[in-house]
Amino acid sequence: MPHSSEFSRNGRLLLACVAGIAFGSVGIAVYSIGAFVDPLGRAFGWSRTDVQTALLFSSGLGGLAAPVVGHLVERFGARPMAMIGLVGVALGFVLAASNGGQLWLFYLAYTVIAILGGGSGPISWTYAIAGRFDKHRGAALAIALSGTGLVAIIAPPYIVWLTQEFGWRVGFLGVAALPLFVALPLAFLYFRPPDRTTLSEASGGAPTPPGLTTRQAIASYRFWVLLLSILAMYLGIAGIIPNLIPALADKGIPARSAAFATSAFGVSVIVGRLLVGSLVDRFWAPGVAAVILTPAAAGCLLLTGQPTIGVAIGAAVLIGLAAGAELDLLAFLTARYFGLRGYAKTYGLLYAGVALAGGTGPMAFAYIHQVAGSFDVSFAISAALFLLGGPAALTLGRYPRER
Repeated sequence: MPHSSEFSRNGRLLLACVAGIAFGSVGIAVYSIGAFVDPLGRAFGWSRTDVQTALLFSSGLGGLAAPVVGHLVERFGARPMAMIGLVGVALGFVLAASNGGQLWLFYLAYTVIAILGGGSGPISWTYAIAGRFDKHRGAALAIALSGTGLVAIIAPPYIVWLTQEFGWRVGFLGVAALPLFVALPLAFLYFRPPDRTTLSEASGGAPTPPGLTTRQAIASYRFWVLLLSILAMYLGIAGIIPNLIPALADKGIPARSAAFATSAFGVSVIVGRLLVGSLVDRFWAPGVAAVILTPAAAGCLLLTGQPTIGVAIGAAVLIGLAAGAELDLLAFLTARYFGLRGYAKTYGLLYAGVALAGGTGPMAFAYIHQVAGSFDVSFAISAALFLLGGPAALTLGRYPRER
């Protein structure tokens, strides 16, 4: 079947993936929490570190669960795992809305998002994309993963408005509505990923899809290089995303203006996704990674001192381009270097490291602020991480010929 028909055949599935990634366990949890930091602090006296630690439970536990999710996706299919996960995410945010000041209950809510919502993470959606697209896999992954940019645009102003007008409880209920009433119906109607039989037929009737088993992938140096590169990048990105509004507020920028900087970040995430997706279908992906990821270090340095809102938006754009590239590259490079045979489990293991970074980054970022009295040290550390993670991708070497 002609490659040009890949998008026409799978357009509805792609739409479901965009919504699922936006409002699944990773996107909505990370991009919403920044707007709740100060309201929860005023309500219960919680520190910023207290609130940001919730992501250690959602992203951190989600990372530990990722290999299990990958195994379940390969055994039971991505469709049921994704739909159950979206319901789990909604339940977690409803639980957060019912909090009466108990920090442990707040962390339990984010644990529910990680465990019951784990199937709505990137593993399920990218597994479907990798199986349905070949020639335009990079572009398709970019479009699907632009859901994180979509939620970065929508969530901060939406939640700031809800919390300021109706209170933080309504804010959490408004977040819970997104996976339940937007992503879930689209997944029910349109998310029908390929099973292993379909993948085998696509590879010429072979009994298993082409590529390495997860054990073989782990034995490759490329697995560890890829993990190191993405881990360094995501530590920096995850630390900045939920702390951007509080950091800019500390520098005298009003919350609503800071929310627009986060929205600019979201726009650049989408641009970064689409740009990288288009480029990796044509050029060597590690080279593309180094060019797109490394300049984010300059964005971090621009946020030190007393930036104006214009400078903050420019910095957010540079960092957003890198954020738009990282998950797209992780999915693409996993499929390109290791094949589809053990994709879900291999990606799950790599994503576990990323998710653990996503859980510890915000907490560490907020803790450094608490100790140093400024976010500038955290921004400088993030710049160093970008300077490590971007160039590290260049050591991956040529694509394996058989894939």
